[in-house]
Amino acid sequence: MAVNKCVKNLLFFFNLLFWVCGCIILGVGIYLKVTKGGNQITDQYLPSFDLMIAIGVIIMVIGFLGCCGAYKESRCMLLVFFVFLLLIFILLLAAGILAAVGESTVKNWIKEKLEKLTPIEGQKLEVINDMEKLQRELKCCGLMMGPSDWTQIPDSCKCNATAPADVCSNGIYKDPCYDKIISYMKEHMEVSLGIAFAVAAILLFGMAFSMMLFCQIGRKNAADTA
Repeated sequence: MAVNKCVKNLLFFFNLLFWVCGCIILGVGIYLKVTKGGNQITDQYLPSFDLMIAIGVIIMVIGFLGCCGAYKESRCMLLVFFVFLLLIFILLLAAGILAAVGESTVKNWIKEKLEKLTPIEGQKLEVINDMEKLQRELKCCGLMMGPSDWTQIPDSCKCNATAPADVCSNGIYKDPCYDKIISYMKEHMEVSLGIAFAVAAILLFGMAFSMMLFCQIGRKNAADTA
């Protein structure tokens, strides 16, 4: 019994695309890690570039296993590939569900982490510099209470000429960075959830094709030895 060439080719090109995606994620992660300095404030609760690099490597390895398994018609590689996809599928679903239903828990956790950094001026110089960098990028001032978090308001809290009037008060950003961080997370969480569930759907196709090819190879081997 011959292996279905259509299923074999579809699985091969699926994994080739999967491998290319892993290369892109790895490349972007390395580029961001090299060009963008880490921030001790946001690194406590936002995914780091190291995590992005790790995800890229994992996807590359899985894509390579799938390509080789399909091309060589290796049941062992296909089985390992299927197990990896299943694990990622379960993790994506769990992460998506937790992110969707645990928003308040995440907000409280972030708030607890940030409160440990107040008063700001009592922190290490590196943390203060990161805080000022964050204020410039997010157009905010202070962590939890706004400008009152500072004894002496730094230049990074002062509005520039292009800043909208609704974010400034007396030439100073009026919103605390905590509010900006939560808004940023909400905006990107919806996109992340959409991507996660889309990837999960793609993984279902990958698992289906790999298992179909796995079974076909098994029947072919059984027929050849009969």
